[in-house]
Amino acid sequence: MSDEAPKLTHNEDIKSAIPTVAGTIAATIADAGVDHFSHDDYEFLKFHGCYQQDDRDLRKTEKKYIMMVRSRVPGGVMTSNQWKTFDQLSADYGNNTLRITTRQTIQFHGILKNNLRAVIKGINDSLLSTLAACGDVNRNVLAPPTPAQTGARDEVYEDCKTIALALAPQTTAYHSIWIDGVQLNLDAAENKSFVDPLYGKTYLPRKFKVAFAIPPVNDVDVFTNDIGLIAVVENGKLVGYNLAVGGGMGRSHGNVQTFPRLADVLGFFPREKLVDVAKAVLTIHHDFGDRTNRKHARLKYVIEERGADWARTEVEKRANLKLAAAREYKFTSMSDLLGWHQAADGKWFLTLFVETGRVKDVNGRTLKTALREVSEKFTGLEFRLTTNQNIILANVGLHEKAEVTALLAKHGVKTDNQASVLHAASMACPALPTCGLALTESERMLPGLVDRLEKLCAEVGLAGEEIIIRSTGCPNGCARPYMAEIAFVGKAPGRYQVWLGGNAPGTRLNRIWKDVVKDPEIENELRPVLARFVKERNKGERFGDWCDRVFLQEQQPAAVAN
Repeated sequence: MSDEAPKLTHNEDIKSAIPTVAGTIAATIADAGVDHFSHDDYEFLKFHGCYQQDDRDLRKTEKKYIMMVRSRVPGGVMTSNQWKTFDQLSADYGNNTLRITTRQTIQFHGILKNNLRAVIKGINDSLLSTLAACGDVNRNVLAPPTPAQTGARDEVYEDCKTIALALAPQTTAYHSIWIDGVQLNLDAAENKSFVDPLYGKTYLPRKFKVAFAIPPVNDVDVFTNDIGLIAVVENGKLVGYNLAVGGGMGRSHGNVQTFPRLADVLGFFPREKLVDVAKAVLTIHHDFGDRTNRKHARLKYVIEERGADWARTEVEKRANLKLAAAREYKFTSMSDLLGWHQAADGKWFLTLFVETGRVKDVNGRTLKTALREVSEKFTGLEFRLTTNQNIILANVGLHEKAEVTALLAKHGVKTDNQASVLHAASMACPALPTCGLALTESERMLPGLVDRLEKLCAEVGLAGEEIIIRSTGCPNGCARPYMAEIAFVGKAPGRYQVWLGGNAPGTRLNRIWKDVVKDPEIENELRPVLARFVKERNKGERFGDWCDRVFLQEQQPAAVAN
């Protein structure tokens, strides 16, 4: 047996060699004759909130490089002016759409390399950022977007911003590249020896995600995060959090070492220990995560293999506290409240359905233009992004409510009866043509598939029944498919795995049912299952709950579960 240490991944080598994660990004941007970045810079770009992609619809004739830029928006809260800025940047430099992500951020698609700095500088000028929106660092921090029936939501949002700042990397490369337009001298002693105060010289083994939730609404899918912070509110006041650790969605086909996992609840801690606890969990990932296999590098595998008791002891040691027993909580839903509603402070908020998160003008519903006009006319409004890919217009006064409704109606945007229950409960990742990992369609496929499933539901007696449906173009799980009642996970062009059995509160993983189903065969495969559900369900029982209780208990394990 060899005593040699396992070989680190290439990503670990380049992070160690260039700990500022500057790469040669600025030099490449300055070279107008080059249309894309090197492989190593491709990896460094992620730390700056960018993915280098190409238009896969054009691959047969040419390789057109395009960039995706992802903003960092703590808690998904934007001012009207920030929304207006983003809208203009997408029109000037992107494909004139804004993509609301499942982590309460905005993605820009279709940006050419030579326009990249203008977009990122414009985002920074609006007082938002793209730093750490991707990469081996803490990603955008989630917070409940819906104005809750408690003033504690404001306290939770402040804690969200505190954690976003506390877990942000400190490299000077970001400002140098995107604000000053200057290539860092990689040979300078201060750059070669740079050590991030929190992340060290090599950052994390993989990405890291944090979310805050306020029961009974789990509108952030809190258990799918590396850290889930479940607010404990007493007499309207936030007193602390139940800590959940080790969630994550990503997996790979055919690799049994990879799997979705829900976070374990370790215990309760008081609010004043928040930063200490967050840093404790993050450094556990830093110190124990797998740096030899990026597919096995998430914190969830550390927790799965070492156990919740071990994790609790490590958190307590690193944060210098004793976790108390978890306080009682209950989640009932993870959906958004569409339409107009009144918040605890008396103001109004409007949740608008955005199909697959793509804000655009199409087919008489000019949503993008409408929201731009809202941002210009109602400058005191907040634009809040939801993890279900919808948008909330918040802080609306009663005297403004009718005006907002009329402005939206002018652009074909409804405030009532915005979408059918199946469409409202659906979600998809972008997939083709922009994502390099996609094995098949997702965003462009799902609306039509939901239409087909609505007809099927009506046929078997389930018209108007809510079923949470999610799709992804690959198994990485960006739309959190493994929490859905029905999920379609891309396996090959036009072919999907089908997963069944998630639940409405977001507290149970689904399970694989069919390893490969061709798109045209989906209705025929699901018809007998839905028909059985109608006959066998308990009163008020949801489809996912029945699948978990009855149908999946009867199924043989799938031949290829991973």
